Amino acid sequence: MSKDYDPPMHSAEHILNQTMVRMFHCGRSINAHIEKKKSRIDYRFGRDITKEEVAEIERRVNEVIRAHLGVTEEFMARVEAEKQFNLSKLPDDAGERLRIIRIGDYDVCPCSGTHVTSTREIGTFRILTITYADGILRIRFKLTRASGIGS
Repeated sequence: MSKDYDPPMHSAEHILNQTMVRMFHCGRSINAHIEKKKSRIDYRFGRDITKEEVAEIERRVNEVIRAHLGVTEEFMARVEAEKQFNLSKLPDDAGERLRIIRIGDYDVCPCSGTHVTSTREIGTFRILTITYADGILRIRFKLTRASGIGS
């Protein structure tokens, strides 16, 4: 694996992605920069979002985190994965057998990153800022982690 992933932050990215899909039907992110202290994620989007929508995103993401969902991996042949998932963001060397990450019954997608084993390891999700320009909605977020978990 070429990237140095932070498992709690990377798992939170998956939950945020699925929350955006469910709330806005916008599709998963088009770009992300995930780091331990703070991260950002971009979506193709037709407008800015309201303060109420920001609060609802935070509420929903934290509700999923507090559900203590298991995070599991399974493997699938690329030909089968292509029928279920958009594979365009996978690295070129992903191969013919793909790793699929499942967060409870909330999210499932191909991924080469490292993850927590339970959402209880993530901490509290907080949106720092949201900007909108040229059809791109950028969300910057961080996690507040419980003592001894994900540190």
